[in-house]
Amino acid sequence: MRLIAVPLLIWAAPVQAHNPLTATGHEQLAALLAALLLGLVWVFYLVGIRHRTAGAGRQVLFHAATLLCVLSLFGPLDDWAKASTAAHMTQHMLLMVVVAPLWVLSRPLPQLVNGSPGRLAALWRLVARSAAHPMWMAYLHAIAIWFWHTPEFYMLAVEDPWWHAVEHAAFLFTALLFWWAVLEGSGRRAPWALLALLFTLMHTGFLGAILSFADAPLYGEARGLEDQQLAGLIMWVLGGIPYLLASGWLAWRWCRHLRRRILLNPG
Repeated sequence: MRLIAVPLLIWAAPVQAHNPLTATGHEQLAALLAALLLGLVWVFYLVGIRHRTAGAGRQVLFHAATLLCVLSLFGPLDDWAKASTAAHMTQHMLLMVVVAPLWVLSRPLPQLVNGSPGRLAALWRLVARSAAHPMWMAYLHAIAIWFWHTPEFYMLAVEDPWWHAVEHAAFLFTALLFWWAVLEGSGRRAPWALLALLFTLMHTGFLGAILSFADAPLYGEARGLEDQQLAGLIMWVLGGIPYLLASGWLAWRWCRHLRRRILLNPG
Protein backbone atom coordinates (compact mmCIF):
# COMPACT_ATOMS: atom_id res chain seq x y z
CA MET A 1 0.00 0.00 0.00
CA ARG A 2 2.89 2.40 0.65
CA LEU A 3 4.10 1.88 -2.92
CA ILE A 4 0.70 3.02 -4.18
CA ALA A 5 0.36 5.89 -1.72
CA VAL A 6 3.56 7.62 -2.82
CA PRO A 7 2.55 8.25 -6.45
CA LEU A 8 -0.95 9.23 -5.38
CA LEU A 9 0.43 11.91 -3.07
CA ILE A 10 2.69 13.24 -5.81
CA TRP A 11 -0.13 13.08 -8.33
CA ALA A 12 -2.40 15.07 -6.05
CA ALA A 13 0.14 17.89 -5.68
CA PRO A 14 -1.11 21.31 -6.85
CA VAL A 15 0.74 21.35 -10.18
CA GLN A 16 -0.75 22.67 -13.40
CA ALA A 17 -0.43 19.42 -15.33
CA HIS A 18 -2.75 17.43 -17.59
CA ASN A 19 -3.80 14.94 -14.96
CA PRO A 20 -7.31 13.77 -14.01
CA LEU A 21 -7.37 16.05 -10.95
CA THR A 22 -6.38 19.38 -12.52
CA ALA A 23 -7.49 19.04 -16.16
CA THR A 24 -10.97 19.81 -17.50
CA GLY A 25 -13.15 18.71 -20.40
CA HIS A 26 -11.66 16.34 -22.95
CA GLU A 27 -8.20 16.65 -21.38
CA GLN A 28 -9.59 15.29 -18.12
CA LEU A 29 -11.42 12.42 -19.84
CA ALA A 30 -8.33 11.42 -21.82
CA ALA A 31 -6.17 11.64 -18.70
CA LEU A 32 -8.69 9.59 -16.72
CA LEU A 33 -8.66 6.83 -19.34
CA ALA A 34 -4.85 6.78 -19.46
CA ALA A 35 -4.67 6.72 -15.65
CA LEU A 36 -7.23 3.91 -15.49
CA LEU A 37 -5.29 1.74 -17.95
CA LEU A 38 -2.00 2.34 -16.14
CA GLY A 39 -3.68 1.71 -12.78
CA LEU A 40 -5.13 -1.58 -14.04
CA VAL A 41 -1.68 -2.78 -15.13
CA TRP A 42 -0.37 -1.91 -11.67
CA VAL A 43 -3.25 -3.76 -10.00
CA PHE A 44 -2.75 -6.81 -12.23
CA TYR A 45 0.89 -6.92 -11.17
CA LEU A 46 0.04 -6.60 -7.47
CA VAL A 47 -2.53 -9.40 -7.77
CA GLY A 48 -0.18 -11.56 -9.80
CA ILE A 49 2.67 -11.20 -7.31
CA ARG A 50 0.53 -13.14 -4.82
CA HIS A 51 0.41 -16.12 -7.16
CA ARG A 52 3.84 -15.84 -8.78
CA THR A 53 6.48 -14.30 -6.57
CA ALA A 54 9.36 -12.16 -7.86
CA GLY A 55 12.63 -11.04 -6.34
CA ALA A 56 12.77 -7.80 -4.38
CA GLY A 57 14.99 -6.19 -7.00
CA ARG A 58 12.56 -6.92 -9.81
CA GLN A 59 9.65 -5.62 -7.78
CA VAL A 60 11.50 -2.38 -7.07
CA LEU A 61 12.30 -1.98 -10.78
CA PHE A 62 8.68 -2.50 -11.78
CA HIS A 63 7.28 -0.06 -9.22
CA ALA A 64 9.99 2.53 -9.95
CA ALA A 65 9.28 2.34 -13.69
CA THR A 66 5.53 2.62 -13.10
CA LEU A 67 5.98 5.61 -10.81
CA LEU A 68 8.23 7.29 -13.37
CA CYS A 69 5.59 6.61 -16.02
CA VAL A 70 2.95 8.26 -13.82
CA LEU A 71 5.15 11.34 -13.30
CA SER A 72 6.00 11.54 -17.01
CA LEU A 73 2.39 11.32 -18.17
CA PHE A 74 0.61 13.29 -15.47
CA GLY A 75 3.27 15.49 -13.87
CA PRO A 76 4.36 19.04 -14.75
CA LEU A 77 6.46 17.79 -17.68
CA ASP A 78 3.28 16.97 -19.61
CA ASP A 79 2.08 20.56 -19.23
CA TRP A 80 5.45 22.02 -20.27
CA ALA A 81 5.45 19.75 -23.33
CA LYS A 82 2.48 21.65 -24.73
CA ALA A 83 4.64 24.73 -25.32
CA SER A 84 8.16 23.27 -25.48
CA THR A 85 9.53 20.82 -28.03
CA ALA A 86 12.43 20.01 -25.67
CA ALA A 87 10.05 19.15 -22.83
CA HIS A 88 7.95 17.04 -25.21
CA MET A 89 11.06 15.20 -26.38
CA THR A 90 12.16 14.61 -22.78
CA GLN A 91 8.77 13.06 -22.09
CA HIS A 92 9.08 10.81 -25.14
CA MET A 93 12.61 9.72 -24.21
CA LEU A 94 11.59 8.92 -20.64
CA LEU A 95 8.83 6.64 -21.90
CA MET A 96 10.84 4.95 -24.65
CA VAL A 97 14.36 4.56 -23.27
CA VAL A 98 13.87 4.63 -19.48
CA VAL A 99 10.41 3.40 -18.47
CA ALA A 100 10.11 0.68 -21.15
CA PRO A 101 13.51 -1.00 -20.57
CA LEU A 102 13.08 -0.80 -16.79
CA TRP A 103 9.76 -2.59 -17.10
CA VAL A 104 11.38 -5.24 -19.29
CA LEU A 105 14.29 -5.71 -16.86
CA SER A 106 11.78 -6.28 -14.04
CA ARG A 107 10.44 -9.28 -16.04
CA PRO A 108 6.81 -8.74 -14.96
CA LEU A 109 5.07 -11.03 -17.46
CA PRO A 110 4.56 -14.03 -15.10
CA GLN A 111 2.92 -11.72 -12.57
CA LEU A 112 0.83 -9.88 -15.19
CA VAL A 113 -0.36 -13.14 -16.75
CA ASN A 114 -1.34 -14.56 -13.36
CA GLY A 115 -3.03 -11.34 -12.25
CA SER A 116 -4.95 -10.54 -15.46
CA PRO A 117 -8.27 -11.87 -16.78
CA GLY A 118 -7.89 -14.76 -19.24
CA ARG A 119 -8.37 -12.83 -22.47
CA LEU A 120 -6.13 -9.97 -21.41
CA ALA A 121 -3.40 -12.42 -20.45
CA ALA A 122 -3.08 -13.16 -24.19
CA LEU A 123 -1.73 -9.63 -24.63
CA TRP A 124 1.16 -10.33 -22.28
CA ARG A 125 1.89 -13.58 -24.11
CA LEU A 126 2.05 -11.56 -27.34
CA VAL A 127 4.72 -9.38 -25.71
CA ALA A 128 6.64 -12.53 -24.74
CA ARG A 129 6.55 -13.86 -28.31
CA SER A 130 8.04 -10.61 -29.61
CA ALA A 131 11.40 -11.74 -28.21
CA ALA A 132 11.80 -13.96 -31.29
CA HIS A 133 11.64 -11.01 -33.71
CA PRO A 134 13.95 -8.15 -32.67
CA MET A 135 14.22 -6.59 -36.14
CA TRP A 136 10.46 -6.63 -36.75
CA MET A 137 9.92 -4.98 -33.38
CA ALA A 138 12.58 -2.39 -34.27
CA TYR A 139 10.75 -1.62 -37.53
CA LEU A 140 7.43 -1.29 -35.72
CA HIS A 141 8.95 1.03 -33.13
CA ALA A 142 10.60 3.11 -35.88
CA ILE A 143 7.26 3.57 -37.65
CA ALA A 144 5.71 4.90 -34.43
CA ILE A 145 8.62 7.28 -33.79
CA TRP A 146 8.75 8.78 -37.28
CA PHE A 147 4.98 8.93 -37.70
CA TRP A 148 4.46 10.95 -34.53
CA HIS A 149 7.43 13.23 -35.18
CA THR A 150 6.19 14.41 -38.56
CA PRO A 151 5.00 18.03 -38.10
CA GLU A 152 1.35 17.37 -38.96
CA PHE A 153 0.83 14.49 -36.53
CA TYR A 154 3.12 15.97 -33.89
CA MET A 155 0.94 19.10 -33.70
CA LEU A 156 -2.22 16.97 -33.82
CA ALA A 157 -1.06 15.20 -30.64
CA VAL A 158 -0.13 18.52 -29.01
CA GLU A 159 -3.52 20.12 -29.75
CA ASP A 160 -5.86 17.16 -29.21
CA PRO A 161 -5.73 15.34 -25.83
CA TRP A 162 -7.14 12.11 -27.28
CA TRP A 163 -4.49 11.91 -29.98
CA HIS A 164 -1.92 12.86 -27.35
CA ALA A 165 -2.93 9.77 -25.38
CA VAL A 166 -2.77 7.61 -28.53
CA GLU A 167 0.72 8.97 -29.28
CA HIS A 168 2.00 8.06 -25.82
CA ALA A 169 0.40 4.62 -26.01
CA ALA A 170 2.07 3.99 -29.39
CA PHE A 171 5.48 5.07 -28.10
CA LEU A 172 5.23 3.05 -24.90
CA PHE A 173 3.77 -0.15 -26.33
CA THR A 174 6.12 -0.37 -29.34
CA ALA A 175 9.06 0.48 -27.06
CA LEU A 176 8.06 -2.36 -24.72
CA LEU A 177 7.94 -4.81 -27.66
CA PHE A 178 11.29 -3.54 -28.92
CA TRP A 179 13.11 -3.71 -25.58
CA TRP A 180 11.61 -7.09 -24.74
CA ALA A 181 12.84 -8.48 -28.07
CA VAL A 182 16.29 -6.95 -27.53
CA LEU A 183 16.86 -7.75 -23.86
CA GLU A 184 14.96 -11.00 -23.40
CA GLY A 185 15.83 -12.88 -26.59
CA SER A 186 17.96 -16.01 -26.53
CA GLY A 187 21.74 -15.84 -26.81
CA ARG A 188 21.72 -17.11 -30.39
CA ARG A 189 19.53 -14.14 -31.38
CA ALA A 190 22.00 -11.65 -29.93
CA PRO A 191 23.33 -10.65 -33.39
CA TRP A 192 19.82 -9.72 -34.52
CA ALA A 193 19.21 -7.86 -31.26
CA LEU A 194 22.46 -5.93 -31.77
CA LEU A 195 21.41 -5.09 -35.32
CA ALA A 196 18.01 -3.90 -34.03
CA LEU A 197 19.75 -1.66 -31.50
CA LEU A 198 22.13 -0.26 -34.13
CA PHE A 199 19.23 0.40 -36.51
CA THR A 200 17.27 2.21 -33.78
CA LEU A 201 20.30 4.20 -32.63
CA MET A 202 20.97 5.33 -36.21
CA HIS A 203 17.46 6.40 -37.18
CA THR A 204 16.70 8.15 -33.87
CA GLY A 205 20.08 9.89 -34.09
CA PHE A 206 19.25 10.95 -37.65
CA LEU A 207 15.90 12.35 -36.51
CA GLY A 208 17.64 14.16 -33.67
CA ALA A 209 20.16 15.61 -36.15
CA ILE A 210 17.32 16.86 -38.38
CA LEU A 211 15.81 18.72 -35.44
CA SER A 212 19.20 20.03 -34.30
CA PHE A 213 20.36 21.35 -37.69
CA ALA A 214 17.06 22.61 -39.08
CA ASP A 215 17.21 26.33 -39.90
CA ALA A 216 13.54 26.93 -39.05
CA PRO A 217 11.06 25.60 -36.47
CA LEU A 218 9.34 22.46 -37.79
CA TYR A 219 6.51 22.45 -35.27
CA GLY A 220 5.09 25.95 -35.60
CA GLU A 221 6.51 29.41 -35.07
CA ALA A 222 5.31 29.40 -31.45
CA ARG A 223 8.05 26.87 -30.68
CA GLY A 224 11.45 28.53 -30.95
CA LEU A 225 14.31 27.20 -33.05
CA GLU A 226 16.64 26.92 -30.05
CA ASP A 227 14.03 24.87 -28.19
CA GLN A 228 13.75 22.54 -31.18
CA GLN A 229 17.55 22.22 -31.42
CA LEU A 230 17.69 21.29 -27.74
CA ALA A 231 15.01 18.65 -28.36
CA GLY A 232 17.11 17.22 -31.17
CA LEU A 233 20.16 17.00 -28.92
CA ILE A 234 18.11 15.27 -26.21
CA MET A 235 17.08 12.57 -28.69
CA TRP A 236 20.44 12.37 -30.46
CA VAL A 237 22.84 12.43 -27.50
CA LEU A 238 21.02 11.60 -24.26
CA GLY A 239 18.52 9.28 -25.96
CA GLY A 240 21.36 7.30 -27.51
CA ILE A 241 23.01 6.39 -24.20
CA PRO A 242 20.59 3.55 -23.27
CA TYR A 243 21.01 2.02 -26.74
CA LEU A 244 24.81 2.09 -26.40
CA LEU A 245 24.67 0.56 -22.92
CA ALA A 246 22.33 -2.18 -24.14
CA SER A 247 24.63 -2.83 -27.12
CA GLY A 248 27.61 -3.32 -24.81
CA TRP A 249 25.66 -5.72 -22.62
CA LEU A 250 24.43 -7.69 -25.64
CA ALA A 251 27.93 -7.90 -27.12
CA TRP A 252 29.19 -9.34 -23.84
CA ARG A 253 26.28 -11.79 -23.77
CA TRP A 254 26.95 -12.87 -27.35
CA CYS A 255 30.66 -13.43 -26.63
CA ARG A 256 29.74 -15.55 -23.64
CA HIS A 257 27.32 -17.56 -25.80
CA LEU A 258 30.00 -18.15 -28.45
CA ARG A 259 32.53 -19.18 -25.80
CA ARG A 260 30.09 -21.70 -24.37
CA ARG A 261 29.50 -23.17 -27.83
CA ILE A 262 33.23 -23.48 -28.43
CA LEU A 263 33.74 -25.22 -25.10
CA LEU A 264 30.89 -27.64 -25.77
CA ASN A 265 32.01 -28.32 -29.35
CA PRO A 266 35.81 -27.97 -29.36
CA GLY A 267 36.14 -29.84 -32.63
